[in-house]
Amino acid sequence: MADRLKGKLALVTAAAAGMGRAAALAFAREGAQVIATDINAGLLKEIEGKDGIRTTVLDMLDEKAVNAFAEKTGAVNILFNCAGWVHQGSLLDCTLADWDRSFNLNVRSMFVMTKAMLPRMIDKGGGVILNMASVLGTEKAAPNRLAYAASKAAVAGFTRALAIDHVKQGIRVNCVCPGTVDTPSLGDRINAFADPAQARKDFIARQPMGRLATAEEIAETFVYLVSEESSFMTGQAVFVDGGMSL
Repeated sequence: MADRLKGKLALVTAAAAGMGRAAALAFAREGAQVIATDINAGLLKEIEGKDGIRTTVLDMLDEKAVNAFAEKTGAVNILFNCAGWVHQGSLLDCTLADWDRSFNLNVRSMFVMTKAMLPRMIDKGGGVILNMASVLGTEKAAPNRLAYAASKAAVAGFTRALAIDHVKQGIRVNCVCPGTVDTPSLGDRINAFADPAQARKDFIARQPMGRLATAEEIAETFVYLVSEESSFMTGQAVFVDGGMSL
């Protein structure tokens, strides 16, 4: 199936790498005009122009910059809030700075961007908002993911509340809860272990399917959730976790 997003304008945050990049490329492949943002200018350049993708360097922690970007961009049909960060450690390892960074990147940035874009989407007649959650915090716990899990649980709650508040204004809101995905971010975390090879085996072992997901296969769920194929879905946490939540 092709052109599932033809005629749509999609905004993807954290689009320079990993699942954000896969989403931007998949949306563009399906015919959407895509605006891809990230703080990493170098990596953004790699997808500039692919299937018409436009890129903008944007710091999601800078509220003024986000608001200025929204004012310049105007309404979109699709907003994918993908920016985030994973803290490694238990409560005893988590500083207040770690906690704040987790919530600032995983939740506050989502609030700020949605706050800036939602009125414009409503004025245009509606649209779709997709948020990046996780199986961790939404359905399952894992060791050494306290701040991350807490912030992703907040994303799930934010998604449901946003959905019920604006369903009658033509706005659909869902979140995706992936399992362990083989992204550059995961690679960095694995390489930070004393034994990276064993760390990778441990990440794979917690997946019942016995492998990690690819960003590209998770992106197919993103496409479904922002397309008309999911037009009767809102307020849902969709698990694409290889059985991790079972």
